Amino acid sequence: MGRARTIARRSFLIGSALVAGGVVFGAYVVRKPHDNPLLEGLGEGEAALTPYVRIDADGVTLITPRADKGQGAYHVQAALLAEELDVELADIRVDPGPPSPIYWNTALAGEAAEFLVPAQGMLRSTAEAALGSVMKVMGIQVTGGSSTVPDGFDKLRAAGASARETLKLAAAEMTGVEAADTTTEAGHVILPDGSKLAYADLAVTAARIEPVTDVLLRTPEQWRIIGKPMQRIDMVAKSTGTQRYGIDADIDGMVHATVLMNPAQTGPINGFDAAEARKMRGVIDIVPVTGGVGIVADNTWRAFQAAQAIEADWGAAPFPATMDEHWGALAASFDEDHRDSTKRDDGDVEAALAGADEVLEAEYRVPYAAHAPLEPINAVVRVDEDAVEVWTGTQIPRFVQANIAKITGIDADNITVHVAMMGGSFGHRLEDEVVKQATEIAMQMKGTPVKLTYSREEDMMHDFPRQIAMARLRGAVKDGQVDTLDLSIAMPSITLSQLGRQGQTAPGPDSQIVAGAWNAPHDIPNHRVRGYRAPQLAPISSWRSVGAVSNGFFYNAAFDELVHQAGADPLQERLRLSARHARAKAVLEAVAKMSDWQGVLGNGRGRGIALTESFGVPCAEVVDVSATDNGIRIEKVWVAAEVGTIVDPVNFENQVMGGVIWGLGHAMNCEITYTDGIADQDNYHVHEGMRLAQTPEIEVHGLEVGNVVRGIGEPPVPPTAPALAGAIFAATGTRLREMPFANFVDFE
Repeated sequence: MGRARTIARRSFLIGSALVAGGVVFGAYVVRKPHDNPLLEGLGEGEAALTPYVRIDADGVTLITPRADKGQGAYHVQAALLAEELDVELADIRVDPGPPSPIYWNTALAGEAAEFLVPAQGMLRSTAEAALGSVMKVMGIQVTGGSSTVPDGFDKLRAAGASARETLKLAAAEMTGVEAADTTTEAGHVILPDGSKLAYADLAVTAARIEPVTDVLLRTPEQWRIIGKPMQRIDMVAKSTGTQRYGIDADIDGMVHATVLMNPAQTGPINGFDAAEARKMRGVIDIVPVTGGVGIVADNTWRAFQAAQAIEADWGAAPFPATMDEHWGALAASFDEDHRDSTKRDDGDVEAALAGADEVLEAEYRVPYAAHAPLEPINAVVRVDEDAVEVWTGTQIPRFVQANIAKITGIDADNITVHVAMMGGSFGHRLEDEVVKQATEIAMQMKGTPVKLTYSREEDMMHDFPRQIAMARLRGAVKDGQVDTLDLSIAMPSITLSQLGRQGQTAPGPDSQIVAGAWNAPHDIPNHRVRGYRAPQLAPISSWRSVGAVSNGFFYNAAFDELVHQAGADPLQERLRLSARHARAKAVLEAVAKMSDWQGVLGNGRGRGIALTESFGVPCAEVVDVSATDNGIRIEKVWVAAEVGTIVDPVNFENQVMGGVIWGLGHAMNCEITYTDGIADQDNYHVHEGMRLAQTPEIEVHGLEVGNVVRGIGEPPVPPTAPALAGAIFAATGTRLREMPFANFVDFE
């Protein structure tokens, strides 16, 4: 049988998990439902049966509040709703909906709870419930952490089922038949005599009925959509060039703007001279904004040109000027004063190292890297006397509301945010500087919509990049096996940097400093992972897979060096040490079978393997390379990941392939470096991803052996760089301990 779920009329939440957190807020505060925002402003003949289903005369609209930045979030959310609502994906419309606390993310608490309480049991459940309570009460509506599917898997299906059963009641009221005698199919209620009533025709009656709260979810054997290959609902629009993104916004009466910011990220401006720029064709106004200058013109290109004509006096960067200073700050952080966490400490590392015949020591580095999505950041803002309207792509719509309220003094309830499809993000749209700047300009042009667009150069140089990080290994082998692994990781706090820009603090240890390393599913006898919080250097932000992207490289690279010293096989040693970790062992066995792992290849061929668990997903990858006269050629990549349930196998495969290409390209080529506090890289030609001709064949296998549903957007990234490094070592004997690898080897 399916699992029962309860949905309140004006909200939907899985309440039992939140009551445990009542000690933080009081049970009443935690249980109190958020209002359903769809009930406001309903027109005649419209019904909002749950916060996720709106029905009017034109049909069904599914609310998909997790932002879509190319990963198929709208599609997957719609599929979960449609599964229980009994509508066809081709017949529905999707809408990200308004920012609302009711759309708080139920899944983000899981990884933080695991970091705080590693062992499963009552304490872990209590920690997760308490953290979930905080997020529920605060209404944290955020897209990130590969949480879209785990967040929505139960609650979206339950919302669809609630709407379905309510529509059946409406049909019963209209016809006099028993609701239990009706069924649903393709957007209709089917009566006992076979006649059909369209959902749209039932909306008025359904709107007057108390929604059904106890619903039975269908079992996997009954699923029509989930688990079946699908065509994404945005496929046609994207294939025909008709998909509209934030940058396509065209609001009546709008003007165009750009900004000229201190080239040293977050540095101040002491003054500027815009006399020449003001004379240029199409320039409407030039105004100050925090940290720079806003240029308003009659089109974007003219705004860009005018920005280049402005003379500005810039202040110094508020962080070290050179990369030597950045690396030096990390190196100086490996001491007790900077210790942030010790989340893994098995056996007796110090005694094992003291008694070892030989101690292997190594240092690893991962540089800053830009997000660099194809769509430059942009926003349209119109500020009226008592209201604001915004059009932008964002992963944090409620933060956008709050920040605009601070700037304008207008209540957040009077700030409308239209969330647009994004042309990529990779974490970039977890920031909202562009909206703040557009709001500052719009405040000086009230009543006029201001469309602010960054140039590519301005966007890349003022990105909040991936964190810089360093790790140090001390390790030893014994009897041909890995015996001791002591890994210390230093990086600035991503969480502190990111939340600081939202006016918030980040108390306690930062889980991202050791994410993807402390929880490695290997039972090494003497095993320790420590995190060290370096001082805040250049401002940083979440980048696809966050802390795990660097730590997956550090841990697997260190592990491989110990395996080599032991004379063991990289796959077999991982399998041996993961014997008690069923999910990790399963993905290793799967990727070994897929790749027909045979160990050493020879003749300039090499394979590397890596396993990282991030966002609750164990992901293993094998990379196959050839050493040619023109450089390293990546021949093929095999990937296996375990996510509990795969909603759409096609989208799953595409997500994994995209993650591998993203990981390979950045491991090979990408870094942000600073000279005089200014980023040296300002466009794709100096921050180059993987070229089409370099892209290998990628084979993907998804496992569904776990009992918890997970997301797949980020987990394929962390194993990619270390698997590539291992393959290069196997083919050439060159040991790579620092990204980007192109600084040390050539690629074909």
